[in-house]
Amino acid sequence: MSETLLEVAGLAKHYPVREGLILAKQVGVVRAVDGVSFTVKRGETLALVGESGCGKSTTARLVLRLIEPSAGTIAFEGVDVTRVTGTAQRAMRRRMQIVFQDPYASLNPRLTVADAIAEPMAVHGIGDAASRRKRVEELLNLVGLRAFHAQRYPHEFSGGQRQRIGIARALSVQPDLVVCDEPVSALDVSIQAQVVNLLKDLQRRFGLAYLFIAHDLAVVKHVADRVAVMYLGQIVEMAAKSDLFAAPRHPYTRALLA
Repeated sequence: MSETLLEVAGLAKHYPVREGLILAKQVGVVRAVDGVSFTVKRGETLALVGESGCGKSTTARLVLRLIEPSAGTIAFEGVDVTRVTGTAQRAMRRRMQIVFQDPYASLNPRLTVADAIAEPMAVHGIGDAASRRKRVEELLNLVGLRAFHAQRYPHEFSGGQRQRIGIARALSVQPDLVVCDEPVSALDVSIQAQVVNLLKDLQRRFGLAYLFIAHDLAVVKHVADRVAVMYLGQIVEMAAKSDLFAAPRHPYTRALLA
């Protein structure tokens, strides 16, 4: 079995710029992501860092095919994600999950916590209703919540608790890769460390690989194995965490650290 779980090559997302109301013609292109390449190994955390608007979150959504790429390949265990459809695509999506930036917006306010966490299992046909209820309780305990929280609604929780629910939902289908799209940036500083430590503990326990999107280098220094620095839709530097923080090579990386 290959050590490389995810391999992204030449990934691009371009948006046309149009002019005119009726016969709109294309006058330019916005290159949100432009030729990005990287790999993520099993059990590894690759942090993708950069300022807002550099293309980090777009890259995250491209990897999961939440949006379609303009060019490039996304290989998950050697299978090109951009070419699979139907049942094969659903099976692959079970193994690639996401934790969103805003823990409130990512949860359906009309679903109880139990229903929100059980929904992915139902979609993928995992277990019956009774086994899913038991799994929900196990997951809540795993992320530091209690079984009685299962019947409450998202608005009854703090931001940190909602993000724990989002993590439990992502883990419900037993993925191999979790894309963490700025998972702590919307939380209070006092809560950020708790959520980051939870993610690291879950990674050790289940051998998860993380693609960790962030702009906070203090968080990245704590959680990452390798760091890729994005600037204007491109990766300008990639290195092991210790090397990048000790001796950044690109001027933009040095500016970020400063």
